[in-house]
Amino acid sequence: MSKYAVFLRGINVGGIKMKMAELRTALSTLPISKVRTLLASGNIVCTAEVSAPEMKTMVETLLRERFGYDAWVVVIDQPTLESIIAACPYPADDASTHSYVTLSSDPATLDDLARQGGAIPGVELTRLSPEALAWTAPAGGTLDSPFSKLSAKPRYKSTTTTRNVRTLVKCRETMVG
Repeated sequence: MSKYAVFLRGINVGGIKMKMAELRTALSTLPISKVRTLLASGNIVCTAEVSAPEMKTMVETLLRERFGYDAWVVVIDQPTLESIIAACPYPADDASTHSYVTLSSDPATLDDLARQGGAIPGVELTRLSPEALAWTAPAGGTLDSPFSKLSAKPRYKSTTTTRNVRTLVKCRETMVG
């Protein structure tokens, strides 16, 4: 039995509205257990006897069929989430800077994003694992930051999603608890 964090892309932004209670009800039809949702931005913690790629396929298919949108998720198992958080050099809580991790289901896409982002003057990136890339933005300026604008491009949409480090820590705490 494995513990997973499942991160949905683009939930409750850009017109895709989903209540977490409805999401939990939909997920109850899958062969997963101990389902918890965190925040309203599409963070799920659960347990299952399937692989991460199988979990990704099941959840994306369910979301597409049940909620009728082009759903993409990134699935991270508990040991990988632990190592991503441990490797992140940026603080989870800082008044002037927000720390983020872009997660990906495709390391090659994340390689491209890191190359493109690394070429932007003033952007500092840290590769945490094959599936995670950390970066920072000034408080209040995340959406205007050059890296945020780059990572929002359509070519990254189907394989990446971004969370602040606090959210990753909250997911880890929920897995452990």
